[in-house]
Amino acid sequence: MVKIGSPAPDFTLPATTQQTIQLNQLRGSYVVLYFYPKDLTPGCTLEANDFRIHYDEFQQNHVEILGISRDSVTSHEKFVEKCQLPFALLSDEDGSVCNLYDVMKEKNMFGKKVMGIERSTFLIDPDGVIVKAYRKVKAKGHVEEILSFLKEYIK
Repeated sequence: MVKIGSPAPDFTLPATTQQTIQLNQLRGSYVVLYFYPKDLTPGCTLEANDFRIHYDEFQQNHVEILGISRDSVTSHEKFVEKCQLPFALLSDEDGSVCNLYDVMKEKNMFGKKVMGIERSTFLIDPDGVIVKAYRKVKAKGHVEEILSFLKEYIK
């Protein structure tokens, strides 16, 4: 289980703009690693758009943003294009990274139990340590909550 104060589990995943991203290569920067259920759904679009709107504030604080879902890179590319997202979306189709971060949870969809991503965000410091974990995130207002924490934490 991923805990505050523990090293963030490293991974390498395919991402948008024909990139492959390895978490450890981002050492030296803060990283907001957010897991979301599905491209182009209302809550996920709201959250992604909020990250886009506040992207410059994150960049001014040397914070990289990475979004992860189990959607394909092709699906991510459509999502990035439609929402004009300035940050990478990573494809975890087999769910291995979702499992590393313990975000796969049983959900109830239309009366059936299914496994899906529980919206979660992790803030990782420049040394690769998890300094904040948000679980069971509600999309509305979440990005502002992260920024508020960062402004106090980075001082």
